[in-house]
Amino acid sequence: MARSLNIAGAHYVGPVVMAHVHGDLALPVQRTPLDDYNHELTALRGEVAKIGHNINQIAKKLNSGGHTHPVDTALLAQAEATLTAAGATVRHIATGANEAVSKRAAR
Repeated sequence: MARSLNIAGAHYVGPVVMAHVHGDLALPVQRTPLDDYNHELTALRGEVAKIGHNINQIAKKLNSGGHTHPVDTALLAQAEATLTAAGATVRHIATGANEAVSKRAAR
């Protein structure tokens, strides 16, 4: 069925499951470039969020006490700046994804 709609099997399963959950068995005819864009944004947001998590883990380790090294202060400052940038990036990606969903819903 996915092939006949010219979509990947994974993109077919999601709408089918959600349609069943909501009691509506109508399926979208075909994914649009906007759907693909939103999918990519969602994946990108997840990857950037992982970077932020890793930076938090580094900062936690550096702040855990023990023997400090002269570079720890500079490293923490850079970690904070990078974490701030990653957070802003995730918010911008989320905004783009939300706009894509709004445009898709408006159709």
